[in-house]
Amino acid sequence: MTNHASGGAEGAAGSSSFLLYGSYGYTGRLVARLAVERGLKPVLAGRDGEALEQQAGRLGLPHLVFSLEDSEALDRALSDVPLVLHCAGPFSETFRPMVEACLRTRRHYLDITGEIDVFEGAAALDARAGEAGIMLLPGVGMDVVPTDCLAAHLKRRLPTASRLTLAIFSRGGVSRGTALSMLERLGQEGMVRQGGRLTPVPAGWKSRTFDFGDGPYSAITIPWGDVATAYHTTGIGDIEVYAAAPPRLQRAMRATGRLGWLLRSSLVRRVLGQAVRRRVSGPSAGQRARGEMRAFGEVTDEVGARASAVLIGPEGYTFTARTAVAVVERVLGGQAPPGFQTPARAYGPDFVLEIEGTSRKDL
Repeated sequence: MTNHASGGAEGAAGSSSFLLYGSYGYTGRLVARLAVERGLKPVLAGRDGEALEQQAGRLGLPHLVFSLEDSEALDRALSDVPLVLHCAGPFSETFRPMVEACLRTRRHYLDITGEIDVFEGAAALDARAGEAGIMLLPGVGMDVVPTDCLAAHLKRRLPTASRLTLAIFSRGGVSRGTALSMLERLGQEGMVRQGGRLTPVPAGWKSRTFDFGDGPYSAITIPWGDVATAYHTTGIGDIEVYAAAPPRLQRAMRATGRLGWLLRSSLVRRVLGQAVRRRVSGPSAGQRARGEMRAFGEVTDEVGARASAVLIGPEGYTFTARTAVAVVERVLGGQAPPGFQTPARAYGPDFVLEIEGTSRKDL
């Protein structure tokens, strides 16, 4: 491979190469194909040599086989590129070695997580990243680009806002990786932000009805990544995030809190994980084409002023591929403010409107 950034992350401008770790997963494959269509040349990487060889052959790209436990191989892989787009979850388990390698080698870090502990873990490394001159920007997919940009837009409309409510509605299936990440969170508490602090709440703590622009939907609170990121983006101290779900699913989500002791057992997780690996592959191209994502956002302030908006975009995995590649292009073009960032902090509330198929309407 050609060394595009031997002097560190500042060498990113003008390069077309980056490290794509976890490239053969469902989302990684979408990202790799779109990156090639956009004229980029990702270096495909991960642990599965056979899957990588097949993918690299189809796309005509270089590939590297190594695990995240091999710090020397990880550092060598990063030495030839200005940034990594990390697509191998569950990120709560995988982000730390990759971020530490980026800090050692002074390379920018991107991932597609939606996990609160990853966002907060990256935020805690803000000073180290600033000293290294690199950007740490987790969550460059549907988690959390559209909702983060929506939150920033609403804060721009109502600068006095002290409370933020976000809600998400998505049509389309889930990938194996997403299902496994959801499995990791089974039995865990919910999470909101109150008075600026992350606050555990029971699973399915609240329900509420939202109009996403095509009629009312019942929704339930979920520990979505914006509970972490929207605070860093907007400074708003009280944040709740909801997901549209039918009543039966809402009841099941609440039940996971009561059955947490069982769902956290290694035996149950192993059985459920095996079932996911056998049965879940991800939405087809047709399902992605028919799917869509909608987000509702609302802010209020202490005297009752209010602003709200709806954002509509493509199906979630399509959205993730497009936003992730768009951020990669920004970074390769030299737009990478150092330190921990969120999508809207780095690129502004209107960044999401640059993504094909995305629109926003103020209510």
